[in-house]
Amino acid sequence: MLKQAHAISEELIEWRRDFHMHPETGFDVHRTAGIVADELEKLGYRVQRGVGKTGVVADIGEGGKLVAIRADMDALPIFEQNETEYVSQNTGKMHACGHDSHTAMALGAARILAEQKLNGRVRFLFQPSEETADEEGKSGAQRMYAEGAVKGVDYVIAQHVDPTSPVGTIAISEGPSGGGVDSWSATIKGVGGHGAYPHTTVDPFVLLAHVIMGLNTITSRKLDPFEPAVVSIGSINGGFAENVIPDKVELTGTLRFTSLETQKKIREEVTKVFDMVKALGGDYEINFLFGGLPLVNDKQVADMIARVGTDLLGEENVRPMHKSLGAEDFPEFLRDAPGAMYTLGTMIEGRPVYELHHPKFDLDERALPVGAAVLAETAKRFLQK
Repeated sequence: MLKQAHAISEELIEWRRDFHMHPETGFDVHRTAGIVADELEKLGYRVQRGVGKTGVVADIGEGGKLVAIRADMDALPIFEQNETEYVSQNTGKMHACGHDSHTAMALGAARILAEQKLNGRVRFLFQPSEETADEEGKSGAQRMYAEGAVKGVDYVIAQHVDPTSPVGTIAISEGPSGGGVDSWSATIKGVGGHGAYPHTTVDPFVLLAHVIMGLNTITSRKLDPFEPAVVSIGSINGGFAENVIPDKVELTGTLRFTSLETQKKIREEVTKVFDMVKALGGDYEINFLFGGLPLVNDKQVADMIARVGTDLLGEENVRPMHKSLGAEDFPEFLRDAPGAMYTLGTMIEGRPVYELHHPKFDLDERALPVGAAVLAETAKRFLQK
């Protein structure tokens, strides 16, 4: 499988560079999705366009088990700072998270599997808008799931590039591996007045100070220390003049968690913190917006990916996954079927490491056939099982 993937390295690079030069954000991935759908139809796949607004779903094979492979297509609103021959041509947009390579590697896996005799079916899920949500707060995976993109699927797999790990390595672990996410917004209401007469006001900044301290004790004093969680404030806005105490302060933030029980507990504790505002003479409003499920890798699927990685790359090149509370919408596809996401080493040797979402992010393209081979071999083995 790895040999077959290396045989199409030039095509993988060509796809990846083309997508990199023409990045599209959110659900506006019409060019990328069109190229993907056209290529899949040439390979003999049964293609559905416009799934989840601009996603592509493609099937091949008949009967038996159904394995899904997911790749995200969208870029980020970032001004690229690289100086390469394939630098972004769309000003203010950049594939700074590697989705150009995810799409190219999935297309490579699709090409390889189209030439295999499959004991079942493979479905490719090319999704838009992993990085952002639409006006209703829905991401690409949420939209595609709602339209039945994974209906009847038995297993789901995906990968994400890792610029901190060497080419030729993958990382995979079972269990919680990424954070679920909620967004929250709140308004603290006081009584405004002249800055020289604070005794006639209910200062929302003083109320805010208590809230900030309270929020920062939730994870250390209200949650199980063995349960990963984050409560963060992202923005605070209030006031308009140096000698005026405003009547309100607005703030927003994010919550991260690895279980829905913890999510519920955090929301309850955040609300209790804001209840202090009423005891101090003010009032508040708070809203929580569900952002996405935590990534919990299924043991069976994670074990299969690890075995494939060991056989293709060597046991020493399969590592435990670096777990974080960074969010991904891939878990939406795991609502009804077991699955897992692994990370693929794409480090460029001899160059400073620029993390995901950095304007100088890039990757070593020698990793492309590795990723395509691991995806294809994992899907094939699940059908042989």
